[in-house]
Amino acid sequence: MSTPIQYLSIYEFLLQSEGYLLLDVRAPKEYNKGHIPHATSFPLFNDEERAVVGTAYKKEGKEKAIEIGLDIVGKKMGDFARSLRTLTVEKKVFIHCWRGGMRSGALAWLINLLGYEVYVLQGGYKAYRQKVLDDLATPLKLCVIGGETGSGKTEILYALQNTGEQIIDLEKIANHKGSAFGGLGQSPQPKPEQFENNLHLALSRIDCNKTCWLEDESKALGTCYIPESFWVQLKAAPVFKIHLPYERRIRHLMNQYASFPIESLSECIRPLAKRMGTESMNNALEALQQNQLEEVAKIMLRYYDKAYHFSATKKQHPIAEDLLFDKQSYQEIANILIQKTSA
Repeated sequence: MSTPIQYLSIYEFLLQSEGYLLLDVRAPKEYNKGHIPHATSFPLFNDEERAVVGTAYKKEGKEKAIEIGLDIVGKKMGDFARSLRTLTVEKKVFIHCWRGGMRSGALAWLINLLGYEVYVLQGGYKAYRQKVLDDLATPLKLCVIGGETGSGKTEILYALQNTGEQIIDLEKIANHKGSAFGGLGQSPQPKPEQFENNLHLALSRIDCNKTCWLEDESKALGTCYIPESFWVQLKAAPVFKIHLPYERRIRHLMNQYASFPIESLSECIRPLAKRMGTESMNNALEALQQNQLEEVAKIMLRYYDKAYHFSATKKQHPIAEDLLFDKQSYQEIANILIQKTSA
C-alpha cells in the first residue's frame, strides 16, 4: 500500500527536498523563465499543449479544459513512468506546479500509484517566488569591496573566502562580470527571475549574524538585475575602496582579457562609442588590430575610471576606508580587510 500524498509548506518543502528528486511539472517556457534551483523540468504539458488547455479554460470553462487535459495526459502516462525511473532510484519524489493545483495533483497521483512517496508544494512555484522576494529583504551584515577596474576585487573576495569569511559572488551568479567585457568566457546568463532565485539560494546559506562580503556592482549585470530590496542594502553597506598602482591594474586586465580573440574584444568595444567617444573607441579598435593589447587596456582603463568615479558619486556608499596597496598579494589585502572589520 502506497504512502498517501503529502502537502508541504514552502519552508518544509525546501528543507525536505534537499538531496531528492524535485519535479517542476510546469511547461518548459515557465521553467525556463524561472525555477527552484535544484528542480528538474518534468512538464505535464509542453508549451503548445498548455496554451490549448488555457484557451479552452477561458473560452469553454474549467470542465472542458480538464477534459482536454486528460486526453493529452492519458497518452503520456507510460512515458512519464519510464522517465521517472531514469531520474531516480529513490522512492521519494517532490513535485510542484504553478499554484499547487491540477497539474501537480495529476502527476502526484500517477507517481504515488507507481509506489513513490510523493510530496507536493502547497501554493506551488507562486509560493516559492513569494518566499524569494520576502527573503531578499532580510537584513544582512554586508561589507563591500570597492575599487577601480583592475583592482582585483574578485580575487580579494575569494581570498576572503579562503580564510573562512562569507561571500556572495554576484558576478558568478549572473554569469557576467558587469562591464562591457563581462560576458566573455561566461556561460549563458540566467533569465532575470532565475538570477533572483539563484541569489536567494546563495543567501539562504549565509549566517545573517556574521559579516558577508560582496564586490561593489552596478545594479545591472548584463541582462540580470540586482533585486531592489537587496540593492538597497548593498548601497547602504560600508565599502572598502581598494587602490592599486596603475601598472598593476593594467597587468590585471591583460591577464584577464588578452587571451580572447581580437574580434570578440572588438565586439565588446564597438557598442561603447557613444559613452567613451568615437575617437577613443576608434583608437582602441586600431590598437587592437595592431595587437597592441597594452595600449587597448590603457584606453579602456581611462574610460572605466571616469565611469567608476561618476558612478561612485551616485551610489553614496558609507565609506569604511580608502586603502592604498602596492605589492601586497590579494590574500594579504584580504587579511588586512578582516583585521579592519574585527577591530
